[in-house]
Amino acid sequence: MLTYPNALRSPLFVATLLCASALAAQSPQKPQDVIVAMIHNEDAAAARHERYEYLSNERSNRTGGHLWTERVVETAPGRVRLLLAVDGKPLTPAAMQQERARLGDIRAHPEGFVRHELNTRVEEKRARDVLQVLPRDYLFENVVLDNGQWRMTFRPNPGYTPGRIEERVLHSMAGTLVIDAHDLRLIHMDFHLTQDVSIGFGLLADVHTGTNFVSDRQEIDGRWHTMHVATTVRAKAVLFKTVDLNLDLNRSEFVPLDHDLSVPEAVDLLLRQGN
Repeated sequence: MLTYPNALRSPLFVATLLCASALAAQSPQKPQDVIVAMIHNEDAAAARHERYEYLSNERSNRTGGHLWTERVVETAPGRVRLLLAVDGKPLTPAAMQQERARLGDIRAHPEGFVRHELNTRVEEKRARDVLQVLPRDYLFENVVLDNGQWRMTFRPNPGYTPGRIEERVLHSMAGTLVIDAHDLRLIHMDFHLTQDVSIGFGLLADVHTGTNFVSDRQEIDGRWHTMHVATTVRAKAVLFKTVDLNLDLNRSEFVPLDHDLSVPEAVDLLLRQGN
């Protein structure tokens, strides 16, 4: 019969050992386990459809390359925006009156706004789809648990053959991931194209190196928010038109909103702040 020192038979030691065993059983042991758990949590959060008001600073094709500062209110169909400043300069009274008139038109005819926002929602779905292919398309290396964060690099899995056009582009990317080890939520994601990709023998598109996607997220008061997104897409598309899609977006001052906020109600909220 085996005997143990009194210290090893103490209730405190046993409780500590059981706690450690439970944590070990709950903690992902492989990079793929971490990724799958993170994707599950991100999907669950997206399914809650939480809405926010926030301040946005964006420079993109949409803004004509200028820096637009906007107050944004999220609704189910899309984001209602109030432009506050351009390149750091507040709107003139005349320009603000035009913004108020534009919002008034959205309030009176929300169906037009909904149609316009459909394309934006499709793009957001594509961004979420990137997460779904991670466990299958990539190999994860240099995995380190550091200061409560999983950090790792990834590269294309040579054992997987992509099918769709989007998959071919994604499969030529490499990058880095940072995941919160406690909540298993995405903190940082960085994709960059490692080689040019020719689609349709170059007749449809050539996507070039220099194409990249970066996203940074942060937990604030128990809620996870996307604080920064930057994308650069360099490609020669159909009919040999050169396409450069550039976005640099920063968000701050998040305020939770009613889940069922309508588009007219979002307009009213913004107009009250624009006074």
